[in-house]
Amino acid sequence: MAFLYFCTMAYNSLQDCIFDLEKKGMLIRIKEEVDPYLEMSAIHQLVFKHHKKAILFENVKGSKYKAVSNLFATLNQSKYIFRHNIEQVKGLVALKADPIQAFKKPLTYLNSIITAPLALPLKKIFSPKFEEIKLEDIPQIQCWPLDGGAFVTLPQVYSEDIDAPGVMNSNLGMYRIQISGNQYIKNEEIGLHYQIHRGIGVHQSKSNQKGKPLKVSIFVGGPPAHTLSAVMPLPEGMSELTFAGIMGGRNFRYSIKEGYTLSADADFVICGEIEAQHVKPEGPFGDHLGYYSLQHDFPVMKVHKVFAKRDAIWPFTVVGRPPQEDSQFGALIHEITDGIMSSEIPGLKSVNAVDESGVHPLLLAIGSERYTPFTKDRKPQEILTIANHILGKGQLSLAKYLCIVSQEDNPDLDVGNEYDFFYHLFSRIDWERDMHFQTKTTIDTLDYSSTGKINEGSKVVWAAVGEIKRILTTKVPTELIESDLRAQFVMPGVLIIQSDKGIEEIKKIFSTIDINGIALITLVDDADFVAEDLSNWLWVTFTRSNPAEDIYGINEKIENKHWSCQVPIINARVKDHHAPALEMPKDIWVSALQKINNALK
Repeated sequence: MAFLYFCTMAYNSLQDCIFDLEKKGMLIRIKEEVDPYLEMSAIHQLVFKHHKKAILFENVKGSKYKAVSNLFATLNQSKYIFRHNIEQVKGLVALKADPIQAFKKPLTYLNSIITAPLALPLKKIFSPKFEEIKLEDIPQIQCWPLDGGAFVTLPQVYSEDIDAPGVMNSNLGMYRIQISGNQYIKNEEIGLHYQIHRGIGVHQSKSNQKGKPLKVSIFVGGPPAHTLSAVMPLPEGMSELTFAGIMGGRNFRYSIKEGYTLSADADFVICGEIEAQHVKPEGPFGDHLGYYSLQHDFPVMKVHKVFAKRDAIWPFTVVGRPPQEDSQFGALIHEITDGIMSSEIPGLKSVNAVDESGVHPLLLAIGSERYTPFTKDRKPQEILTIANHILGKGQLSLAKYLCIVSQEDNPDLDVGNEYDFFYHLFSRIDWERDMHFQTKTTIDTLDYSSTGKINEGSKVVWAAVGEIKRILTTKVPTELIESDLRAQFVMPGVLIIQSDKGIEEIKKIFSTIDINGIALITLVDDADFVAEDLSNWLWVTFTRSNPAEDIYGINEKIENKHWSCQVPIINARVKDHHAPALEMPKDIWVSALQKINNALK
């Protein structure tokens, strides 16, 4: 009986979800014509910030199709969408990570186990509801002024392993897709941007080795569980299609047409081939760090055919300086996978990819420190092993800054509370011992803080264990007040400095000042902005710095190739090689606000 109830609660389509949200007052309809060039992006951002509702655009300039955004406007709205399924999914993900729990607590996981039939994808006959269209028929949404063209921002990119074909060995990922602009042949080519750690890269490499093109299908829309499955960091061996079936309470349905796998429930499907070494410039694109990712060569997909349902709705999102809608994706993923990472990394208690810093640049972690418990002089040991494990794990490997502390020093510390975490860390860290660099290594493709090549940068681990070593202060030293350095504290121990002086001159000034109680100095372009709140400090400090290039120190030294200092200085000023920050023209904000107000009347 429970299984039947579970199945009847599924959304069969994106439209089902939209109607449901509207009935609950969680959706705004924009009936006026909207311009896909910037205006829809501005409307989305204003509604996300001020109204927290989904948006249905009924009249998109240049397209006959409606569009929807902000489906995952809040964690509560996301949990409402998946309200009938989320607990069962959490149970199955937990069982995948630790199968023995099914035997230890069979009743606890019973509801999860009985949903297993929903995991199997179902093959269907190609639906006559689909019609063939052209790329130009799709809403051509450009979110930021310097974007290279229109992009698909919520794609589900499907590929198969050429050595093990079939849906159960497929990869479904979310990689941005450029559908117009640059050097792409209109309606015939699109750009496919994926980062180096993604599953589709393995599939393309294998196809390249065999000298065969990789067939790719891009699904857009369908039940919201399909969108979520494309971004879900699943345990090894768990298929995204099986997750989509369980999360949505409805088996993933697919068809095969002309050798391509098509989602039977998607609103749109773009299918084509990627050939070895066929690349063209892709981008720029306003990205989730709050800056543009610049133009680089990425694979080109030759479009075979484009399909759309006759009543199709085009879903999209907008990314930029967090928080944005994708921040709520992250919150939902954490809700589902909470505790999984700690089961995969021994000794790890919790980890937080800090949203305000752009997610990938900064990780906060808490681990066990059980080595040599008999000594009074505790120092980071086990948590350094844990840190190395974290930096070798999936998307966590993209981090530049990893801050890790010991649970034994404060069992109540929460990685989600950035202020308390940094207060704990900066009170205890020994900068002469507890700072560890990795240089000339891999960082996020979208991160331009390094002067090196794309994907190349550095990492640093800050580890803190033991007793409090300094009492953090908020008192600006008298010498700084009397100098031309603009100095403010954003929190106890974290001093913000605004100055055009060179690093060596600034270091010299601080070498003569009493810096007791100061744990970190951040050098910025606008001290008032950065010191305004912790969110601004997190964004500026960790997106505008590359550890090996931008961390300097007062009384720095090198011993056995270990660099250390008394107090570090992070140069988070904007440099010539940085990508520009995202800005929207004021007239676009005015137009967007007017249309929102009209819709709410």
